[in-house]
Amino acid sequence: MTTHTVGTREEWQAARDELAKLEAEHAELGRKVTDKRRQLPWVAVEKEYEFDTQEGKKTLAELFDGRSQLLAYNIMYGPDYTLGACPGCTSLGDEFDGPRVHLKHQDVNLICFSRAPIDRLTAYKERMGWTFPYVSTYDSDFAFDFGLALTPEQAEQIPEVKEMIENPPEFLQEWSKSVGAELRDGLRESPSFIAFALEDGTVYHTYTVSAPDPFVAPYHSFLLARTPKTPEDGFLRRKDEYPDEP
Repeated sequence: MTTHTVGTREEWQAARDELAKLEAEHAELGRKVTDKRRQLPWVAVEKEYEFDTQEGKKTLAELFDGRSQLLAYNIMYGPDYTLGACPGCTSLGDEFDGPRVHLKHQDVNLICFSRAPIDRLTAYKERMGWTFPYVSTYDSDFAFDFGLALTPEQAEQIPEVKEMIENPPEFLQEWSKSVGAELRDGLRESPSFIAFALEDGTVYHTYTVSAPDPFVAPYHSFLLARTPKTPEDGFLRRKDEYPDEP
């Protein structure tokens, strides 16, 4: 027999009505946050950057692919990772291809960045069955300039990062094994969304958000939040590493 609260239809409706008020407040706050996000000042990108793509070298402006807005997710896949990208970032990457067609029709190009070399990104992209552009920032200052990665010296200066490296909880030890990198190297990558605008030939940096943050999470967490049971805390797997079919 269930241990969850059981009630009548009338009791459910009364509780649902109370929840609806809270959801409406949450939605209104979300609209205000979106407005504030779009009111942030734009910063012109004056430094020239060159990226490795499957089609060859490209500039930041060329990554817009004819659109005026660029939204990118930085997947944790550093040059020192020997077994692939972060499983959590990978599960988010699994959910990018579907929305891309809709974003394109809203003048937005969606791509992903990582610091690993392009040949490894391309192989991983094929393994995961992704089709979105996966761009390498290897041998570039871009990730460091925009806070998408830390230098070894920077990592040493951040108490939270240093603590995770020196006294890692069990889930981080498991994560380290899954990507094939020591934590001192693996935790230098920052899972982040970053946005740019292109106007009159000038690229502007408009927004960045990095983990830990509820917006840097797999989209299926949105669906899980609407299910009856709280998900078990567990280590995210890559989709080709689940032990069996559900």
